[in-house]
Amino acid sequence: AVTCDVPVDADVSETIDKYEELAAPMAEKTIGSITADITRDQSGSVESSLGDVVADTQLYASRGEGTVVAFMNRGGIRTDLYCNSSDGKNPGNVTYGEAFSVQPFSNSIIALNLTGKEIDQLLESQFDNPSKGQNSILQVSSGFSYAWKKEAPTGQRVNISTIKINGTAIDPNGSYRVAANGFLADGGDNFAVFKAGKNRVCMGTDLEGFIEYFGKFSPVSPGPKNRIVIVA
Repeated sequence: AVTCDVPVDADVSETIDKYEELAAPMAEKTIGSITADITRDQSGSVESSLGDVVADTQLYASRGEGTVVAFMNRGGIRTDLYCNSSDGKNPGNVTYGEAFSVQPFSNSIIALNLTGKEIDQLLESQFDNPSKGQNSILQVSSGFSYAWKKEAPTGQRVNISTIKINGTAIDPNGSYRVAANGFLADGGDNFAVFKAGKNRVCMGTDLEGFIEYFGKFSPVSPGPKNRIVIVA
């Protein structure tokens, strides 16, 4: 156990101060702006406005591969974006440092092929993850939607007919190009379905995609939280 009364190490503190000073110009660089706070606060269907936006950045970053949906694990989104930063500077602006704090892992974005049936299996597997509960609900990008039943038995929460891309129900036997970070693509958080994905291509890192998206579409508004729906 490390207690709070451990004395500060002067050499370590000096090293930290040195690198914070060196990193400051990059950390404080503005990459874009937001119209309002974008947070991880959940809707009833366990969707967040920041989850929507992060998924959108990854869909945009992988557009060269023709991806139709990006999936993002909620645990990989580490903090919120606020219009008024803690230092009170440049309200509404988003800095490199703030973007890094949202996604600090430098995960690769992987484009891969899944069938419609595998996408359905992927969504069902969200509800069969006892160690994480509702924290396993994946955030999804614009144009993708589905409904799930909270009280339905495991394996029957999602009716495949409700899974739609741009308003059209997916074909169980069709092949779809999807995007996910490298952690998920390798089966992280028990999403083993991703490991069946074919024709994998790396499309840069999640942070690069985030920065590119904000440079293109700022000011960015909070995600609508209307892509995942609970039905009776």
